[in-house]
Amino acid sequence: MTTSNSIREQFGLRRLPIVAIVTYGIALLAWTAIIRRWLPMPGMVPGLQMSDPGAPEAMALSNGLGGIGLYLFMWGIMMIAMMYPSSVPLFRMYYNTFNEPSTTEAAARIGAFMGTYALVWAATGVIPLAVNTVVPIAAIANHHGEFLFGGTLLILASYQLSPFKNRCLKYCRTPLGFLLEYHKPGTRGAAEMSVRFSVFCVGCCWALFAVMVVVGSMNILWMAGITVVLSLERVLRWGDRLATGVGVAAGIGGIAIIVTGFI
Repeated sequence: MTTSNSIREQFGLRRLPIVAIVTYGIALLAWTAIIRRWLPMPGMVPGLQMSDPGAPEAMALSNGLGGIGLYLFMWGIMMIAMMYPSSVPLFRMYYNTFNEPSTTEAAARIGAFMGTYALVWAATGVIPLAVNTVVPIAAIANHHGEFLFGGTLLILASYQLSPFKNRCLKYCRTPLGFLLEYHKPGTRGAAEMSVRFSVFCVGCCWALFAVMVVVGSMNILWMAGITVVLSLERVLRWGDRLATGVGVAAGIGGIAIIVTGFI
């Protein structure tokens, strides 16, 4: 046993949920930065507020590479705030697979796993930007908001009730099988595993984030609500049934909103 491990045992540090404490702490800092507006804004567009539908994306695209870079940074912080809390069981489970490594090695491996997970989610910010270049969300929301929102809810409903959602959610809810099947040693292996698992997480949650972009990706109330839904789906025993219920509710709501728009 190494000296660092002996110290950890002597002071009872092995009994502390260190990974959980660090993860929740990072998520709390991310939420604080978002709520208190500490994040640099990707620019300004006259007549738009940051919480408006499609506003952050329009602001980023109107300010060139600098605006896009700031948007991706902002999106990455948002993803940490929203995804890290429900990922604590995954991070702890991965940490517990280590076979008596030194403190430095353990920190490097869990850091690579958590950091890669955050980077993959940050990279998904390219998608709303790309969509916004083809479909100007802010302009459509201003004139046909009910059809945009209703249509997005129908997309959410279709995906929530699909076998693809089911498969991805299964991995997110029970990550032990994934960790056993795709285990790779070392820091590089941790990063590679994290990339693979992140793909399942994106597959599980992308439709919920599509709704968030349509209602306003910096709308804190919607962010909080979607965070609660995706977290409950991933961590509760009846999370799979909740996902189905969300799909049914989104379908009914989407149809109702579109019909109301025609009246």
